[in-house]
Amino acid sequence: MVTTDRLLTVGQVAELLGTGVRFPRRLIEERRIAFVKVGRHVRIPERAVEAYVAANTVEPVVLRPTGLRRAA
Repeated sequence: MVTTDRLLTVGQVAELLGTGVRFPRRLIEERRIAFVKVGRHVRIPERAVEAYVAANTVEPVVLRPTGLRRAA
């Protein structure tokens, strides 16, 4: 299966996520993100970064109005 997905370096992933390089390296070490070994180099598919962000996105809680409140 050949994909045209862009392969990113650890530094590029860190910049994309707004973190240091230690964070994507830890994700790789803990096998929490898909990665590709190209010889001795590690590359992360752009789609894997998007999937990681989507899987870890927390939606805001919508509070229902409970009526008018009186000041004390």
